[in-house]
Amino acid sequence: MSGLPWARRIAAVASLGDETRRQLFAYVASAGAPVSRNDAAEALRLPRSTASFHLDRLVHDGLLAVEFRKLGGREGPGSGRPAKLYKPGVQEVAASVPERNYDLAAELLVSAIEESTTAGVPARDALVRAAYARGQAAAGGQAARGQGPAAFAELLAGEGYRPQEDGEGGLVLLNCPFHRIAEGHADVVCAMNGAFLAGAAVGCGLDPQGVEALAVEELRKAGAAGPGQCCARIRQV
Repeated sequence: MSGLPWARRIAAVASLGDETRRQLFAYVASAGAPVSRNDAAEALRLPRSTASFHLDRLVHDGLLAVEFRKLGGREGPGSGRPAKLYKPGVQEVAASVPERNYDLAAELLVSAIEESTTAGVPARDALVRAAYARGQAAAGGQAARGQGPAAFAELLAGEGYRPQEDGEGGLVLLNCPFHRIAEGHADVVCAMNGAFLAGAAVGCGLDPQGVEALAVEELRKAGAAGPGQCCARIRQV
């Protein structure tokens, strides 16, 4: 998935609903080098003020980035001000409602197949290891925000799980980032998901035994999960 948070990805996709912004984004993305406002305005036959407004909106929405550079090879005093240039801010943007993370599932499954093929280990074992390591890495990515239950809940929210306190010191997860593939392959996907959560818990300084993966049916019987909800509970975080 894109590095943008989910809410910003939704905003970015919505931004491209405007025809002018969509054309400008396509032009910048295919240019092969950063472009100026004048370049974009001329290419799309737009007033410079219109091109500038929409380019800056694409920057605000995370789709484009800006760099400043003097053009024409001139440097030093008298060479003029650096030009404002636009370039792609992301390689791709995908968003779904509710939030899903099928890109992560695909990466983990491919990694597991590669390890299973080259090392001769069972694919399921390789998948669990890959998911656990990825969970730890995800926790490491937000290490500056601290550790503990609050940091873990923040990580889960960022990954799309929608954590909510269960009233018993733990969390229920109101969204399954892998819902569609979990429906037909629950044993594999839930094992992967549980390993990811356990790795993330360890990375946040929590006891991995607090991550208890339960069957979807069990949670539904208990009234703690519904369609689209995650089949894991976080106990006593």
